[in-house]
Amino acid sequence: MSHREPASRRLLLKGTLAAGALTATPGVARAAAPAVTKATPGANPLVRNRADPHIHRHRDGHYYFTATAPEYDRVVLRRSRTLGGIATAEEAVVWRRHTSGDMAAHIWAPEIHHIDGKWYVYFAAAPADDVWKIRMWVLENSHRDPFRGRWVEKGRIATAWDTFSLDATTFTYRGSRYLAWAQKEPGVDHNSAVFLSRMSSPWSLTGPQVRLTAPEYDWECVGFKVNEGASFRQRHGRVFMTYSASATDANYCMGLLTAEAGSDLLDPKSWTKSPKPVFTSNDTTKQYGPGHNSFTVAEDGRTDVLVYHARQYKDIVGDPLNDPNRHTRVQRLGWRPDGTPDFGVPVADGPIPGLRRSI
Repeated sequence: MSHREPASRRLLLKGTLAAGALTATPGVARAAAPAVTKATPGANPLVRNRADPHIHRHRDGHYYFTATAPEYDRVVLRRSRTLGGIATAEEAVVWRRHTSGDMAAHIWAPEIHHIDGKWYVYFAAAPADDVWKIRMWVLENSHRDPFRGRWVEKGRIATAWDTFSLDATTFTYRGSRYLAWAQKEPGVDHNSAVFLSRMSSPWSLTGPQVRLTAPEYDWECVGFKVNEGASFRQRHGRVFMTYSASATDANYCMGLLTAEAGSDLLDPKSWTKSPKPVFTSNDTTKQYGPGHNSFTVAEDGRTDVLVYHARQYKDIVGDPLNDPNRHTRVQRLGWRPDGTPDFGVPVADGPIPGLRRSI
């Protein structure tokens, strides 16, 4: 979702907020966000002013969409029978931040998943009195319709260390459920790395928690040393894990890890890390800072679709976190003859190439 703030930067942001220079969601330093305008079905950007997008295609035939709102204060949800329909679908607020205590600030990077007959939302939040003490939390709804029923707070996901953690995502592999997330590892010179663990419940981890990737290449360390926002795809006898790196400006980009199907995903040696980013800003298409992706499929049930956010300009005044114009975008994910993903470049605004016009 975001770069990490060192102590000196936290003090600067808090001082600026106290001085009234930024509009105030209590405890959160941010710029005022514009009203969301509906996009055009079948064209990018799919949803404006929504970052860290996650789209779940459910067996009821609907696509369920959630993402970070630039006010960082709520969990939103949309539903459509087509991908393109998400652009104009009504948006519901299914949960709002607390006004005090835990889960009161920096509501980031929600994901919606359907597990064992219930709906779950994973998201990051911080206490009102320490807005950078960000941790991972879980909501549960047992109603068949996630727009109905009651969203119950199941609590915080406890990890091996009580440190900055966010961007939880879950998937199943060989009969086991896993959680991947980004976290600050104590005693290590980085802002966040990506970790993996098995789950004993939709809100609890079990067994070892292993680091899959940490910032090491120059392109992962621009502005901040960040690996975050993991997403998984199992195809062509392999497991692919994308992640995002560097600061959340035009330097934000995506990396890739690959494991052979059947291997032990909790063994870091099972994974091969690509030495170069696989998805980056592009001056030709005028898309900058693409990242924090998820995957879905088109209506045909076969065509893989990359879901991500990007801005339409490179230059940002002030902190990128205060700029609300990270828009949700989608495009077809290609595959090379050797079975590896071909991300291409973030496509230009307008009709989405390689996908049905009815998207």
